[in-house]
Amino acid sequence: MIAGLPIAFAQPWLLAALVLLPAIWWLLRFTPPRPLRVAFPPTRILLEIDQREETRSKSPWWLVLLRMLLAALVIIAMARPILNPQAVTAGGDGTILVVVDNGWGAAPNWQRVSATADEILAEAGRAGRPAMLAATATDTVLGEPGDAAAAREKLAGLSVAPHEPDRAALAPLVADAVTRYGIGEIVWLSDGIAYADGADFAAALESAGAETVEVATPAAGDLPLALSPALNETGGLHVGILRAATQSGSAGTIRARDLKGRVIAETPYAFEGDAARAEAIVDLPVELRNDIARLEIGEEETAGGVQLLDDRWRRRVIGLVSGETRERAQPLLSPLYYITRALTPFADLRESPDPNLAVAIEQLLDQRVSALVLADIGTLVGDTQDELSQWVDNGGVLVRFAGPRLAGAEDDTFVPVELRSGDRSLGGTLSWSEPQPLAEFSEDTPFAGLEVPPDVRVTRQVLAEPSIDLVEKTWASLADGTPLVTAARRGDGWIVLFHVTADAAWSNLPLSGVFVEMLRRIVDLSGAPEDASAAARGVPGGILRPLRSLDATGVLGSPPPRAEPVATADFATTRPSAIHPPGLYGEPDAFRALNVIDAATTFAALDAGGLTVETYPASEPRSIGPWLLVAAVILLIADGIAVLLLSGRRLRVGSMRGAATGAMLAFAIMAPHADPAAAQSSGDGLNDADRLALEATLRTHLAYVRTGNREIDETSRAGLEGLSRVLADRTALEPAPPIGVDIAGDELAFFPLLYWPIDPQAEPPAPNVLAKIDAYMKQGGTILFDTRDQLEARPGLDGAVAGPGMLRLRTLLRGLDIPELEPVPGDHVLTKAFYLLQDFPGRWDGGPLWVEAALRDPNEAARPARNADGVSAIIITSNDLAGAWAVGDDNRPLYPVAPGGDLQREMAYRSGVNIVMYTLTGNYKADQVHVPALLERLGQ
Repeated sequence: MIAGLPIAFAQPWLLAALVLLPAIWWLLRFTPPRPLRVAFPPTRILLEIDQREETRSKSPWWLVLLRMLLAALVIIAMARPILNPQAVTAGGDGTILVVVDNGWGAAPNWQRVSATADEILAEAGRAGRPAMLAATATDTVLGEPGDAAAAREKLAGLSVAPHEPDRAALAPLVADAVTRYGIGEIVWLSDGIAYADGADFAAALESAGAETVEVATPAAGDLPLALSPALNETGGLHVGILRAATQSGSAGTIRARDLKGRVIAETPYAFEGDAARAEAIVDLPVELRNDIARLEIGEEETAGGVQLLDDRWRRRVIGLVSGETRERAQPLLSPLYYITRALTPFADLRESPDPNLAVAIEQLLDQRVSALVLADIGTLVGDTQDELSQWVDNGGVLVRFAGPRLAGAEDDTFVPVELRSGDRSLGGTLSWSEPQPLAEFSEDTPFAGLEVPPDVRVTRQVLAEPSIDLVEKTWASLADGTPLVTAARRGDGWIVLFHVTADAAWSNLPLSGVFVEMLRRIVDLSGAPEDASAAARGVPGGILRPLRSLDATGVLGSPPPRAEPVATADFATTRPSAIHPPGLYGEPDAFRALNVIDAATTFAALDAGGLTVETYPASEPRSIGPWLLVAAVILLIADGIAVLLLSGRRLRVGSMRGAATGAMLAFAIMAPHADPAAAQSSGDGLNDADRLALEATLRTHLAYVRTGNREIDETSRAGLEGLSRVLADRTALEPAPPIGVDIAGDELAFFPLLYWPIDPQAEPPAPNVLAKIDAYMKQGGTILFDTRDQLEARPGLDGAVAGPGMLRLRTLLRGLDIPELEPVPGDHVLTKAFYLLQDFPGRWDGGPLWVEAALRDPNEAARPARNADGVSAIIITSNDLAGAWAVGDDNRPLYPVAPGGDLQREMAYRSGVNIVMYTLTGNYKADQVHVPALLERLGQ
């Protein structure tokens, strides 16, 4: 690569020919000696003629310079210059190990990372070097070195994981592989993020023992942003935006969505100077703020740019009522003082100014509080009991604290357990007992896992009457076994009682940190349904099953097959991984959110220490040699014209023809060096359209639509290749290799069947392209749309089950004249076109195969896109058929199928055979003449 310029040479040794340019200059400027004169009598008469110099003894300087430039262009072009070359190339000897970061941070630059890895492995293959590929986010073991083709196949099936890479786990495996297999070169294609193990992993690679270690990172401006955990505070929902480098971004928008995906609010953010963190505040009323289920960076499409919120982030509205009147004059003596200090960080507190207890409670209930705290309130009078009872039944949480009034109350129905009259004093001059500490919290209560402070002592309490269910209703107790906190379910709500006061009169519990956590967990119970499981209500001991999962681009969908449940007690310490992807866990009405970024996440640019670091190119590499040859040809033509003009000759048609012939010859010589993608025609004189027509009509080809997504297109090609081999082995059809077509530019009429994988990120076709597709289907063609999203399918607002691919397909089909569709009925020709089938699985199973609905009215006039031979013009599946068909060069499957394994893959091949036979032969098997033979076969 030239220093300071994004140019490299595939054959740099040819540049040594540039040293010949001075010799060329000297030769061009050289004047030959005058010819020897011999006297010849008849020429004496020529002496009388006036002699003039007709030719220059030397060529003009500008002509020499033009020829020098022409020679330099040819030499440089032969060295095969490449614009924006790959950052790292396979330049060493022996076995090469390519380490690829495929965590969420690689999502924005994955195309560059995978292209660089593919080019490195391709170079290793051309050099005959063994190769290994390791992915930091998904690989837990390293195999033995193999040929580069096998590593490229593994790379083709590699995808970005929605969690951080685990480089620390891979480091000892790399060191062992270097020692065991003698690896001479390590190339680390990183995502540019340090995380917590970036520096240690770089040091481990440097000390592994390989001769060469190279690192590639994205440019600082291409690094992703991330969202830190949100804080639902009094002034709004606060969220931090993190950047790994100052060039990553300076400003943007935070978008807040509800559970249905609707945008509730958009808030701008901006980084100040070189700050690594920016703050944004979503300022909404508490009621709207509590509806937020997702925060995302509007300019990012990564899992790290998303924060999922659950009930823990909802800011509860809590009403406070006290029976004391002296609190106004002496706030520190108020029972509500410590409660207010404990609840303020995570709740909005409301107090009624009315001294009338009944009016105060009614006003607070009208404000739709989710929890109500009564500090030493005795008997409730009037209609307050009925209103409070209805509120609790609807999901409210009533928290009561004991005191002299509650201890003296009689027949109080708003307590979880029956209380003894009066209170119990522990310690003092007339007491035999000592102040009691707290006992350990039971594992089946909301307080499980909280650390019991050793210095908390209780000197006074109200006692509960012994009963059969007292133990079940006790959430916290003293060391002597007497209850400290009891609770009971009532309707959809809870009644919780602290058997001590809310101030420090009866205990020092309100002065401890555990008091804050106890109140937080109690408040979190508000709104839990009556039939919710213990785990869903926040009670440890249960299991939270995977509900929805984020992918690497931040899209929320169905959990992957490897996802496992999380124990409620372990959820707080669980980090996203392959078996615990980020997303939602629990039940639809009570779940917990697991996010990629938490408060302890390290988010900074990677520092590779003393390793050689290169940057991925800003755009795709491109050979500029052909363009230099074009410039050389133009200079050659200009040189010829200049010579003609200097010789005093006129430009004639013959001369122009000669120049044109020379130009065509030069282009013919240049053509083998041109990029295949840049060539518009080949030496056979046919353009691309003519060659496609000739190739498609000579033999039968299965065709697929090129989406522009390299991974999807390669899977489609490999899938149709595998299906073509099966068709050649099992049927009379011997298809030629599959062809990828440009849906906008290529002619579609040559192909009876088009396989169209849907890319959720692709833009809808233009109206003229839709008209072309519609004409293709109405003229006899069939399109097999594959949304490939069966695992991501979920019920939508309209009740229909659909994934991101199906939603994109619906957008596409709105512009087409599509008939009514139905799942393939049991008697459809597709079920018996070659094999007898009942369903049509692919890489995934469970998605129906949709075809045109049967024409039930023979007199129906409107038949949009319905073919006369009975073949459906449109077939839709979500099972990823090409993924199940795809094979490599060694005829081995590229992707696993789930959940049926090899049997499901065989059924996928049979489905493909039936679809091809159906599109080629029409509905002949629907004829009644075949019924006896089919029935006989079914009976065997």
